[in-house]
Amino acid sequence: MSWTRMFARIFAPVALLALSACATSFKADVARFQQMPAPSGESFVVQTGNPKLEGGLEFSQYAALVAEQLRAKGYTQAQTPQSATLVVNIDYGVDGGQTKVVSRPGMGYPYGPWGGPWRYRSPFYWGWEDPFWYGGGFGYPEVDSYPVYTSYLDMRIDRTRDGSRVFEGKAKARSTDDSLPRIVPNLVTAMFTNFPGHSGEEVRITVPPPPKG
Repeated sequence: MSWTRMFARIFAPVALLALSACATSFKADVARFQQMPAPSGESFVVQTGNPKLEGGLEFSQYAALVAEQLRAKGYTQAQTPQSATLVVNIDYGVDGGQTKVVSRPGMGYPYGPWGGPWRYRSPFYWGWEDPFWYGGGFGYPEVDSYPVYTSYLDMRIDRTRDGSRVFEGKAKARSTDDSLPRIVPNLVTAMFTNFPGHSGEEVRITVPPPPKG
C-alpha cells in the first residue's frame, strides 16, 4: 500500500472527527439592554419593521420561535396587537460573507527510502503534482480558504400604552454557511439564554447541538 493511501486511511477519519467536533455547538455574542417588567399578566405580539420580512412564511416560523421562548418565560401571547401590552419587533439577516485565508507549515506523510530523506507533508494534499514526490524541500506552506458569514438577530420590545422601550438586544455570530433556517433558531436560543440578562452586558453564548436522532 502506498504511503498516500495509508495516511489517507489513518488521517481522514481523524479529520472528519475534528470537523464534526467543531460543528457540535453554535457560539453567539449577545448584548442586551433591558428594563423588562416581571411577567405578571403582560401579553405580547411579535412583529417586524422590515418590509422584506413582513408577511413571509419564513418570518412566521422564526416569530413562532420567539413567541415560544417568551411564553416559557411567563409572558402571554396576545391574539391581536391591540390587546397586547408589549410589542416585540425582530429583524434578522446574514451578510454576503468574506473569504478567510489560513496558511500553515507543510507537514505530512513520510517520503520513504525510495524518495530520499524522510520528509513530511500535509496528508490532505494529494495528486501527482506534489513536489515532494520529486525531491522537493520541507516546509512548503499549506494555504486553505473558506467563506465566513456574519449573521444577526435584533430584538426590541416596547410598551404599547406609552411606546417606551423596555428591551433592546442583538445576537450575532460567524459561521461557514449562510443558511438562515439553521442560523436564526440558534440566534433566538442565544438571545433568550438567561433572558432578559444584565443590562449593558455582552456575553458569549454557546448553544449545544440538537440531540441526535
